[in-house]
Order: sequence, then C-alpha cells, then structure tokens
Amino acid sequence: AKAAKLPMPAAIKKPNIVKATGTVEVAFSPHGGGAGIIIKAVSEAKKNIRVQAYSFTNADIAKALVDASKKGVEVRIVLDKSQETEKYSSATFFVNAGLPVRIDDDFAIAHSKVMILDEETVVTGSFNFTKAAEEKNGENVLVLRGNKELAAMYLQNWQWRWDASESYKRPAGQ
Repeated sequence: AKAAKLPMPAAIKKPNIVKATGTVEVAFSPHGGGAGIIIKAVSEAKKNIRVQAYSFTNADIAKALVDASKKGVEVRIVLDKSQETEKYSSATFFVNAGLPVRIDDDFAIAHSKVMILDEETVVTGSFNFTKAAEEKNGENVLVLRGNKELAAMYLQNWQWRWDASESYKRPAGQ
C-alpha cells in the first residue's frame, strides 16, 4: 500500500470519544427507506454539504445534491478513483451539473459513505449511495443530527481527503 499524499490530521489519527447528543435516524435495506432518509437530510441542508463516496449510482440522491446546490447550498464531493474509469460516471454527472468533484486515489479504495451537512449532521453507514444499496443489499444508514463535535471530526477527515485529491477531469466528449 502506498502512503497517503498528506498525513492524517493528528486529532483523527486515534480513536475518539464524542459525547452523544442530538438525534439518530436509522434505516436498513433492502427497501427500508435508506435512500429516503438521505434525501430528506440533503433537503434540510442550508449552507453546505460535504460528500465522500466510493460508488454513487442512486439517481435520486444525486438529484437531491444537485437540487440543494441550485438552492444555494455549497456541495463538494470526493469520489473513489473507480469513478474515473466509468464511461459516464457520477463524477461526470456532478461536474456537468456544476458541482466540484475530486478523485481520491490514495488508497486501494476510498470506501467512505459519508455526508456532512451544515457542520452538524452526519450521514454514514454501510449504505453506498447506489440503487443496489436500496433495492438489493443488506445495508444500514444513520443520520446523526445535532452533534457538532462529531460532525467536526468527520469534516476534518473529509477536508484531509479533499486536500489530497485531484479535481475530476471529465473525459473528452462528455
């Protein structure tokens, strides 16, 4: 395994205990409403959304992010390098919609499934932002609202990956 381009921030390079606060919304799949609670959380964002995703094929979640951007919410996305090799990937979709996308190629796979909304809500779990996660796979998703300390830790990790990633270059003709 190659070394990461940038060192992990010291504050997140160790396990941390964060005081439980706020609310937790949970869904399981298949067909348990995971995509719905993600879309609901995205629609609640007022200022910004930070996304880390391995795979992203759920059109409804992707559309919710674009819609949030159109309402003035700043959306930034970090995707795994596998998105560069797809003929028409979610990276291409987002860039065509005007959203900044970076590709994380530091690791074998950038396997996070995370959104940080307005520095106080975290969406995470095993649920990839894919159609299969909602319809075919056994997955889980948590929406953790109202915990700024937890969101700050996730935001540090997101920023580390954003800073170490390269802007997505759309293939010619797309």
